[in-house]
Amino acid sequence: MSTASSRAHPRSYPSLLQWMGDHWFVTFLIVYGLWVFAPYLAPLFMNMGWTGAGKVIYFIYSFFCHQLPERSFFLFGEKSMYSLAEIQAAWQNTVNPMILRQFIGNESMGWKIAWSDRMISFYTSVWLFAVLLWYPWRRRIKPLSWWGVIVLLLPLALDGGTHAVSDLAGIGQGFRDTNTWLATLTNNAYPATFYTGDALGSFNSIMRFVTGLLAGLGLVWLAFPYFFQTQTYNQQLDEISYAQVIEQIKEQNPHPASR
Repeated sequence: MSTASSRAHPRSYPSLLQWMGDHWFVTFLIVYGLWVFAPYLAPLFMNMGWTGAGKVIYFIYSFFCHQLPERSFFLFGEKSMYSLAEIQAAWQNTVNPMILRQFIGNESMGWKIAWSDRMISFYTSVWLFAVLLWYPWRRRIKPLSWWGVIVLLLPLALDGGTHAVSDLAGIGQGFRDTNTWLATLTNNAYPATFYTGDALGSFNSIMRFVTGLLAGLGLVWLAFPYFFQTQTYNQQLDEISYAQVIEQIKEQNPHPASR
């Protein structure tokens, strides 16, 4: 092709937004994946001595998560989670959440992930459900009904709401910290550590994990089939438009000149 014809018919490249729209799932995996997994870098950076980078991540995600250390996972330390009493002994003897959340860890206890355990369950499950469950069967999965979404989101709202009300009595002093009501209902069938506190394996930690998973499943099941259907419809419209253009060209040139 000559230079003149190249200038006459410049090649058309899609814009970044068009590319992101056409490859929305890849865009989701990258952008949302960075958002979800960046908090795991905070303890890694702190352990490597990159304290400035680690504290920047803690600061950014502090606007999106309470980051209470007794409800967070720790890496590179003696334990994966610590009780409120252990946090108070290592930090300050306070129940003020604004002070407690400032504790990010130390060399012996390790460093907390910049997400709380509930946020890890919820945000990470959205990414994992999209990759492992929705994508392989995307052509078969239909959007979840709004009633289904409510059923899957309601446990998170109830668990988070009761925790918020309980915390009004003070961190470590509310009815969701002792769970006496649950011990009465179950006739103390489980160890005391199951009912009290937020340690890994306790009722509170299990509920935060399970409700986060259910909410993540509900959002993926609702939104991603719609995204996929929209992309499919747009592709079909493009194909129809292209076919119509070809037909119009044929109608305008019913007898093309022979070579």
